Amino acid sequence: MIAKRTSRLAVLVALPAALALTVGASSQAVAEGTGAFQINLAQLNDSGSKGTAMLSLKGRQLTVKIESEGLVPGQPSAQHLHGSTDGHDFHCPDASDDTNGDGILNNTEATVDYGNINISLTTKGPTDMESGLAVDRMPVANAQGRVSYERTIPVSQAVVDHIKDLHIVQHGIDRNDNKKYDFDGAGKSELDPKLPQEATAPTNCGEVLGAAVGSIPVGGVETGTGPSEEKGVPVAVMGAGGVAFVAVTGAMAVARRRKSVLAAGRAGSNGSAA
Repeated sequence: MIAKRTSRLAVLVALPAALALTVGASSQAVAEGTGAFQINLAQLNDSGSKGTAMLSLKGRQLTVKIESEGLVPGQPSAQHLHGSTDGHDFHCPDASDDTNGDGILNNTEATVDYGNINISLTTKGPTDMESGLAVDRMPVANAQGRVSYERTIPVSQAVVDHIKDLHIVQHGIDRNDNKKYDFDGAGKSELDPKLPQEATAPTNCGEVLGAAVGSIPVGGVETGTGPSEEKGVPVAVMGAGGVAFVAVTGAMAVARRRKSVLAAGRAGSNGSAA
């Protein structure tokens, strides 16, 4: 009876200890500015655009990698990290946010959901909000409408602390399917009348999926999936919840083994006595 109580106590003690360990490790990683975060980009404005992005933190250096497709070939794609670093809950919009009912979700309508620009993902130069429409410094889609982007950017501690509250939006649509941004497709941009609406309307949006997810899937933006590892799942892919699960189930396995050993010992003693 004492052995049974001891085994149960070992499991109960291990559970909060394991959870505390993983939560503590996760909090420490955020505090130290480390970790990787995946974002899947989904289409807006029926653009057909999609992609995968990775945000990697090392101290106050943020590396952003984006692989996306379905953009307007040969045209610049304005792209930003939108959201809040002061606790507001922003998210990606949908077609219901087209409040004027013109069939196009413009940036002003969508900003209600995804928030203001926090970082402009330019290819060079400043990355502040004022660079949001710096189309001459934004990546240009290739002939197949794909964008590959990578840049490491110094960020504030507020961005480090709230990286999970930020999300990526790429802009640029082609309503009249003529492979360029023009005023005939959707008129003038509400942000800058010198630009066509097609150049500034959002084409896709994605929110952070989780921390320490590894790297962009090998399958790329076509499938969003890569080969699975059947023998041994990396801890980085499992995340804090997976680590806690392993720690707790490991403690339970130890308790079960201890119980089996004690039972075998008692059986052996009884056999000897007989």
